[in-house]
Amino acid sequence: QVQVTESGGGLVQAGGSLRLSCAASGSVFSTMGWYRQAPGKQRELVATITIGGSTNYADSAKGRFTISRDNAKNTVLLQMNSLKPEDTAVYYCQVSVLFGNGYWGQGTQVTVSS
Repeated sequence: QVQVTESGGGLVQAGGSLRLSCAASGSVFSTMGWYRQAPGKQRELVATITIGGSTNYADSAKGRFTISRDNAKNTVLLQMNSLKPEDTAVYYCQVSVLFGNGYWGQGTQVTVSS
């Protein structure tokens, strides 16, 4: 059974940093990533990383956020720097099994005050 657990959200002032962590278990995951959903908006991609280390970032995340993973531990991190109020959202970890299903965590709130 696949389990996905996020941690690391919180309240930070604009310009500050936060690091989100996600731990997954129950399979080998070809892709791990982060999405976010702000109030009244659709869930959107933040960044993904493959088991081989290839990354993909949303334009809004490029240059400010860094995604990394530890394949041995099935963990994925999102280092967020230079945070802006518009980064406020619930951040979700998503993991995908090769040729299989994707699984979501429960989400962690990130609030950036101006």
